[in-house]
Amino acid sequence: MQTKLPTLLMRGGTSRGPFFNANDLPSDPILRDKVLLAVMGSPDARQIDGLGGANPLTSKVGIVSPGSAAGIDLDFLFAQITPAKSLVDTTPNCGNMLAAVVPFALETGMLKAQGETSTYRVFTQNTGMVCEITVETPGKSLSYEGNTHIDGVPGTAAPITINFLDTAGSVCRGLLPTGNLKDSVWLDGIGEIEVTCIDNGMPLVILKACDLGKSGYETVTELNADPELKTRLESLRLACGHLMGLGDVQDKTYPKMTLIAPPKGEGSISTRSFIPHVCHDAIGVLAAVTVGTACVLKGSIAEGVANLPAGLVKTVSVEHPSGEFSVELAIDSQDSQRVTRAALIRTARLIMQGTVLIPQSIWDGQSGKAVATSTPKSGAQSDY
Repeated sequence: MQTKLPTLLMRGGTSRGPFFNANDLPSDPILRDKVLLAVMGSPDARQIDGLGGANPLTSKVGIVSPGSAAGIDLDFLFAQITPAKSLVDTTPNCGNMLAAVVPFALETGMLKAQGETSTYRVFTQNTGMVCEITVETPGKSLSYEGNTHIDGVPGTAAPITINFLDTAGSVCRGLLPTGNLKDSVWLDGIGEIEVTCIDNGMPLVILKACDLGKSGYETVTELNADPELKTRLESLRLACGHLMGLGDVQDKTYPKMTLIAPPKGEGSISTRSFIPHVCHDAIGVLAAVTVGTACVLKGSIAEGVANLPAGLVKTVSVEHPSGEFSVELAIDSQDSQRVTRAALIRTARLIMQGTVLIPQSIWDGQSGKAVATSTPKSGAQSDY
C-alpha cells in the first residue's frame, strides 16, 4: 500500500521541486522529514526512487500555508534535501523557490487574484523574513507567459518581482555576524586568507578566487573536479561557521562559499558559488543579494574587485557561470553601510500537478496532519 500526497511540481527561478499545502503533511518535523526524503528519493545520489533530480538545485521542497500573522498572506517553509544523505535542512531560505510560492497558492485556491497584477506578503518560516511578491494576473488569471528571461532557465516567462523587506541576519546574529567587514582565517598550506562573513538573506563566506590560486572564471566542471580546492573551501567553511556563531556546520548546508573576481563582462562582479560542496551552475537568489550587499559595503572583501554604479540605488549585476543576476539595492542616505531594500526579478512555472506516492509504512497519510504556525522575527511584528 502507498500513501497519496497532493502536490504541484514547480520551477521557481533556477530551482525545481514539489510544493505541498502544509496541512497535507505531518505536523511532527521528524515524521515530515521522513516523508520528504521518501518523496524525493533520498538517500540516493541518483534519487532514482523519487522526484529528486540528483542535484541540489532539483532536490528542493516548498511547503505553503495561509498566513498566520496579521498582514501576512502566506507562510512558506523551504526544505533542502541532500540527494545522497538522509538530510533535510529547513534552516536557510531559498529565494528561487520563493518565486513559486504565490503561483502555488493561486493554483490551489489558497489565494485569489487581485487585478492585472497581484501583490502578497509572504513570511519565510526558515529565516523569519517578510517579502512582497508581485505576479501578473491579467483578467484575474495567473499568467506564466511573458518576455522576461533569467540566466540559467531557457526561454522567457512572466516576471515575478520579489521585494525583500528584512533580510539582514536571516540565520546569523546580524548582517556581519563576526562584527567585522573582513576577517583573516588561517588555511594550512596557504596561510592567512581574508574573507567577508555576511548574511543578508543567506549566510555566505566571500573570498577572492586568486587567494586560492584560481582566476574566478573557471567552469563549474573544472571547479567540481578540483578536490584540493574543495578541501580548502571546506576547511575555511568549518572555521568560519564558528566565527559566525553557527557552531559546527559540518552537517549544515550553510554558510555557502563564494569565490569572487573582477567582472569578466559588463557586470559588477564575477562569482563562483558553492552550495556548499558543489559549484552552483548559477547563483542562488539570496546569495546574489548577499554578494551584492558585500559589494556596496566599503571595507569588505569586494571593495576594489566590484565595479559599481553611482547613487543610493544601485543595480549590482552578479556574474555567474551561466550568465548574470541583477539585484537592486537601496542604500540609507544617512548611513552608507546600511542597505534598506533588496529587490529582484525571477520567473516560475507550474510543470505538473497530481499526487506523489510514498510507502504507507513511512506515513499512513492520516495521523498528525500539519497545523502551520509562525511568528515573525523580533522587530517585524509591529510592521507586518
